[in-house]
Amino acid sequence: MGFRTYARRVRDERLPLARRHSALRCAVGHYSPLGFHATWAYLAATARPSPDLRRDPAAQLRALETLEESRTVQLDELAAFAARRHAEKAAGRRTPQPTDTAHLRTPHWPGETAPSRLGLVAAVANRHSAFRHSAYPDETLSSDTQARQLADLHARLDACASAYLTNLGRLNGPAQDELTDTIHGINHLTRPGYAPLNTYLLGWLRFANLLAYATAAHLRP
Repeated sequence: MGFRTYARRVRDERLPLARRHSALRCAVGHYSPLGFHATWAYLAATARPSPDLRRDPAAQLRALETLEESRTVQLDELAAFAARRHAEKAAGRRTPQPTDTAHLRTPHWPGETAPSRLGLVAAVANRHSAFRHSAYPDETLSSDTQARQLADLHARLDACASAYLTNLGRLNGPAQDELTDTIHGINHLTRPGYAPLNTYLLGWLRFANLLAYATAAHLRP
């Protein structure tokens, strides 16, 4: 079933709240621009004043409306991108530049206005907790030099996220530079195709990119 089917179920007052809650989670499964868990955290935080998505039907509807508004903007963005690529191909440019597709590969919240700071802080907090509790690369997967690099990158990313959360969605200039360097460091250790370390590093990179987006976004209160 598609996004619209689940959206109708969220709005169906004849259904038990548990089924409407499940339908909302399925809708997020179809459209999660920040990743599933981060998107869910964003919606739960912005469905104020009662963000209990399991028991509050009004909060469920607020969350769904926020999700639908963002999805509509993304569909418009994708349509514009497709039209632009069609024109570029006709002009002989067969391959898009990496900058043309960056928005398709990294977390961002499409919308007519800036994303909610509260929502992004909640999303980062959710993924920061998961990052701290996730498995760490086995020492047999890397050389001693790489092991030191991994430990340093993990600590730096943790520190950047902690600073962001402590300052409620803001990083100063030096901290932003530190985050940029950390992302470069993770990318440097990531290998094309399958590599055992990629199992860990790609997760770190997704979190780091979410943090970078949340830090750079033009935010509303």
